[in-house]
This record gives sequence, C-alpha cells and structure tokens, in this order.
Amino acid sequence: MKDSKQVVNRRHHRFCIAPMMDWSDRHCRYFWRLLTKQSLLYTEMVTTGALLNGDRQRFLEFNSSEHPIALQLGGSDPKALATCARMAEDWGYDEVNLNCGCPSDRVQEGKIGAVLMAEPDLVADCVAAMNAACTIPVTVKHRIGIDQQDDYADMATFVKTVASAGCDTFIVHARKAWLKGLSPKENRQVPPLKYELVQQLKDNFPNLTVIINGGITTIDQSLQLLEGLDGVMIGREAYHNPYFLAEIDQKVFGENTPIPSRTEVLSGFVDYCSSEIARGNRLHHMSRHMLGLFAGEYGARAFRRYITENANQAGAGAQILLEAEKLTQRPPFV
Repeated sequence: MKDSKQVVNRRHHRFCIAPMMDWSDRHCRYFWRLLTKQSLLYTEMVTTGALLNGDRQRFLEFNSSEHPIALQLGGSDPKALATCARMAEDWGYDEVNLNCGCPSDRVQEGKIGAVLMAEPDLVADCVAAMNAACTIPVTVKHRIGIDQQDDYADMATFVKTVASAGCDTFIVHARKAWLKGLSPKENRQVPPLKYELVQQLKDNFPNLTVIINGGITTIDQSLQLLEGLDGVMIGREAYHNPYFLAEIDQKVFGENTPIPSRTEVLSGFVDYCSSEIARGNRLHHMSRHMLGLFAGEYGARAFRRYITENANQAGAGAQILLEAEKLTQRPPFV
C-alpha cells in the first residue's frame, strides 16, 4: 500500500518518538498521532531479512495519518539495505533510518545494531548504498560508544565517516552500550547518560542535524535540550504516560491548535479500533497501547484493569474502551 509522503526537515526532527520493539507498531503510532500531529514517528526496527523474505505488507503497512513517519531498518549488507530503502520510499515513508544502537545479543549475531559502531566504514557503505537507492532522507541512530570504545573521539570518527557517505542526521542515544553482560533493558538504564557528549558533537559538526535520545521524560527537559540541539527523541515515557504528548505541538512546535482532551483522544481511537476490528483485527492488539492514557488521573488503575481483563475476550468490541473510561469519572459529590 503506497502512501503520499511529506518532506522531513529539521522542524519535524525537533520532537521524535523512538522506535521501540513490540511497542511502536502501526496501532500505537495511530494512537500517538491523535495526541501530536507534528512529531516525527518511527516504526519498530525491521530487519532487511524480514522485509526481503517475510510478510512485507505486515511490516510496512501504516495509516496515512501517521505522516511524518520514518522506517527504521536493521541490517549491515549494503545491497539488502539499498533494496529495503527503495522499498520504504515506494511505500510512502518520509525517512529511512539505520539502527546502529540496539545492543541485543540476538541482533548482534546478524551484525545489526550497536555492534556496527565498531565498523564506521561499513556503515558508510550502507548509507551510501541506501542514498543511491532512494530520494528520502537516510538517517542513523547510534550510541555514544560501545564497550571500551567510548571516548568522544571514537564517536566523532564514526559520525564523520558516516556523514561523508551522505548522512546529515544523527540520532544519538546518550549512553554507551555494553555488548556483553547487560540486557537491552539494563543498557537503557545502567550506563550513565552523557548529554554533554551529544552537545559536543553538535558543536563540532554544526552543519549536521543532531537529535538526542535517552532519559528524556518531560516537555521542559526537551525544551532545555533544544536550546543547543536540533531535536529530541523520547521513548518509554510516550508509552507509559502518553497524554503529555498532547501539548507537544503547542509547546515544542509553536502550533496554535487546541489541545485534545483525553476523552477526545479516546473517542478517536475507538473509531479507529472499530474500523480495524471490522478488518479482522483483535481489540487487545490495539488497546494495549493506550493503557496509560489516564496515568496520574482518578480511576487510572481501574481503567487499565478493565481493558486488560476484557479486551482480549473473543469478539471484544471497541465499546469496552468507552466502558473503561466511565471508571475515570469521579462520582458526584453528595
């Protein structure tokens, strides 16, 4: 299913929502888009092997409302990445991103993710091949370092080498990755955040677009980081506390648009779920992504519990979300 794309520029990179395995699927991205129209959305990482040998429709399908949207690829073979980059453009994606930051043992075995930071020349070859195959922007997401290769100079060499192949946008997770000994979850928490190295990268490469990722949880924190950097990328906070995204368009992008209420967002997602259920999809595949909509509000726990207990029932309809919302309404004061 091809879709019209929109040009991604530095403005769209001001606020991005990270690629998150098992989370940022098309249903989740549709839900986020009900909260923010301007943020740049990223897919889960999709390996070149999955696209070339698997169910292409399942991996690439997205709703037109998701623009601007980037496809993140995992791989290290320039020819395969070039084919998949062309595929991304043909399907209407606005950007294609190469994952050089995932520390998982599973992807390392296929020379995917953070392990590639040790081979900047190979990454440059991959980026050059991808750029030759498509006209949409090719970007790279990486760490500040890996294992003992974590000096600023190592990261600068990596970026300079890859930039020479035609990449001008780098998304930097401001932690290094330990390729052995830490789980992916621990690699998001244990290595210390070093925002100053990302800022140094921008200072030394002012013509590049540098986006920071890691440990960002609030709009105020985002705005502070945007004083010196081109963009911020937020991850798990967008999943667990999604409603804060409702103010991004106004506070980060300067849009003069109304902030949607939780009820308006839920109503829009109910309509979406109803249409997807009519296509044969199950409610719980969609509803699991919006359990945090009322986080911090009255009835939030009851809201989550009701959906969790009922959405996976055979024949569950979208009205379950409306029933759950009633549990967030305070009883009238008597």
